[in-house]
Amino acid sequence: MSRFEERIHHALDSFQIELPSWGFANTGTRFGKFQQAEAATSIEEKFADAAEVHALTGASPSLALHVEWDLPNGVKDAQQIRSLAAKYGIRAGAINPNLFERQEYKYGSICNPDKAVRAIATDHLLESVEIAKALGMRDVSLWVSDGSNYPGSQSIRRRIDWMLEVFAAVHAALGERQRMLIEYKPFEPAFYHTDIADWGMALVLARRTGPKATVLVDTGHHYQGQNIEQIVTWLLHEELLGGFHFNDRKYADDDLTLGSIDPYQIFRIFHEIFSNAADVQQIPFMIDQSHNLKGKMEAMVQTVCNAQEIFAKAAIVDRERLGGLQDEARLVEAEECLREAFWFDVRPAIREWRRSHGIAEDPLDALRTSGYLEKIRAERRERNAKAVVSYA
Repeated sequence: MSRFEERIHHALDSFQIELPSWGFANTGTRFGKFQQAEAATSIEEKFADAAEVHALTGASPSLALHVEWDLPNGVKDAQQIRSLAAKYGIRAGAINPNLFERQEYKYGSICNPDKAVRAIATDHLLESVEIAKALGMRDVSLWVSDGSNYPGSQSIRRRIDWMLEVFAAVHAALGERQRMLIEYKPFEPAFYHTDIADWGMALVLARRTGPKATVLVDTGHHYQGQNIEQIVTWLLHEELLGGFHFNDRKYADDDLTLGSIDPYQIFRIFHEIFSNAADVQQIPFMIDQSHNLKGKMEAMVQTVCNAQEIFAKAAIVDRERLGGLQDEARLVEAEECLREAFWFDVRPAIREWRRSHGIAEDPLDALRTSGYLEKIRAERRERNAKAVVSYA
């Protein structure tokens, strides 16, 4: 086995990427959605699909949950989740509160000028913390969609203070080993100002909130051309990188398959993590994608395989040589040192790694020939056909 192959195998042994429960269900855009016969219609079906993806890839032993969609009865549903986790061998991952669907949130949730609405949002977040405790979850992942559409229509300053008040309450409720991950996004659904619009705002909020608050990087939540790997490096340097939501995009938050548009960007992010993280295994990687056109299961298996390939490429960068070239400002040679790893064909080594772990060499082909897709389509077709399609 070559040194590249050894490093690839070692990297894959440690690599895990969390699946999103909502990625298996029928989801859509504000313009509507296309129903799929194979889409999961219950939390048990989501766990079953996640278990199948993990069996095929060996890299996804956990499932991120969404409070409103997966635990509609709050903490009361925790026992069901524990039973499903035990049944399917998939642990509950991060918990994701919902601060964007209630009618009361028309003018914001935790930043709403109405104190009563902020109280509703705060109660929901505190219940999310209790759910996480009941399920042994470490991370409470917060995406705050609040913002405004018109100049002068809201007080940006007061909304910062309201947000800090709520975050302080959530932070105080966290268990000893729990964390809150603060996500950011430049726009949408708000189009004039978003209350947490970039990593700097999220970093300041995390620092002001307390030691259990960190920053969550969603690769689709940036302006065009933004240097995401630089942001990752700064967050690592400040010890405030809480984790990732991985996807890809062409224009805005497209939620496209990881690596489908710019695999070199994902490679550069992983490279900076290998170069700067004290312990790569302690950084949570999670997929955040919802597919209207690709088959749910195929898209998820394809995504995990893409992630494994790009992670393996980043693992074989000759960082010692690269550092020497950087110190001597040998620009072209340094760039080529990085590119050498990116263009290296890691697929044979990954196939060998899969064989050594009793996993199908081609997970996508194994999914297609397993009969699983035909089985779930037959079981779920009627339920999905009856689902209501909504349009904005």
